[in-house]
Amino acid sequence: MKDFFFKYIHNKYFYTALAFVVWMLFFDSDNIREQLKLSNTIKHLENQKDYYSKEISKNRASLKALKYDTTQLEKFAREKYFMKKDNEDVYVVVKDSTAKK
Repeated sequence: MKDFFFKYIHNKYFYTALAFVVWMLFFDSDNIREQLKLSNTIKHLENQKDYYSKEISKNRASLKALKYDTTQLEKFAREKYFMKKDNEDVYVVVKDSTAKK
């Protein structure tokens, strides 16, 4: 068994294959480290894509509601742009972010 192992260890093809594997793992432009970085980048971009797809669908739904529902349009104008009717007063309450909770 020992002779069988040493027979293949001292073979020139073994050293060539070992050098090839080491080169591919560490020194090649497509090495493992670069592949892991690219994999993480792909995951991050896919997460961003999902987030923005959800945001687009939310915005489309709210845009549709604003186009066709006057009560939603009035609510949006009052909350976002502080619009009011002639006989109303609008008070803006600002939360103090520096206060301790």
